[in-house]
Amino acid sequence: MGAEDKAKELGIDLSQQSSPVANYVPAVTVGKLVYLSGKGPNRADGSQVTGKVPSERTVDEAYDAAKLCGIQLLSALKDHVGSLDNVKQVVKLLGMVNADSDFKDQPKVINGCSDLLVSIFGDENGKHARSAVGMGSLPSGITVEIEMIVELK
Repeated sequence: MGAEDKAKELGIDLSQQSSPVANYVPAVTVGKLVYLSGKGPNRADGSQVTGKVPSERTVDEAYDAAKLCGIQLLSALKDHVGSLDNVKQVVKLLGMVNADSDFKDQPKVINGCSDLLVSIFGDENGKHARSAVGMGSLPSGITVEIEMIVELK
């Protein structure tokens, strides 16, 4: 089963891509690599998940927010390359968590996006290098922001 079919099977809607909020583009291709700009946790109604972890959002809520970031990344990727089936491999994620200064479970949060990517692209093509870091703040107070690099076929 291809990535497009897997996303449909999982009920993931890739039609609602968020627009850039400043002077940049959602994705740039260099050779066979696609660099995707950071995406936040946008809900289907256009609202965003905001708040620091864990004082305002639980780890589970932040995990779900990271999954929303993954959906936004996949939407931008599909729009940029035409089909998720054109992806050979997810290469790297940079996950940023809006965290209280003593929070230490950033990897558990970013797993929301990583788990989504593996469920769509499989273990071999979905597993990736990754950084998961805490930030003192993120734009508009969002809970998570994630950027991604993928390799095309």
